[in-house]
Amino acid sequence: MAFVCTIPAVPTTQRDDDDVRITRWDFAPGAVTGWHTHAWPYFVIMLTDGVLKVHNGTDVNGTALQAGQAYNRVAGIQHDVMNGSDHPIAFVEIEIKRPEALTFG
Repeated sequence: MAFVCTIPAVPTTQRDDDDVRITRWDFAPGAVTGWHTHAWPYFVIMLTDGVLKVHNGTDVNGTALQAGQAYNRVAGIQHDVMNGSDHPIAFVEIEIKRPEALTFG
């Protein structure tokens, strides 16, 4: 169900309150997050260029992403994420705990 790896990615929580959790993830080459489920919808913003390999329990997909590139996913996603690059990579993950409570403007 997950990658076999002894190198953990390093999460640094930047904010965690009732509304959002913001975490910076730093990955050495080959590092993984470990199998996990996202309880909330989330956004990822790449801080570096790199290849993210995602194991969804049955398949592994690799995607090359560039610094500044962003994507989002719905709640309930289960996966393990690996740095498929030959250099360290990092991204910021923003989990939206209460989308109805957020206001913009």
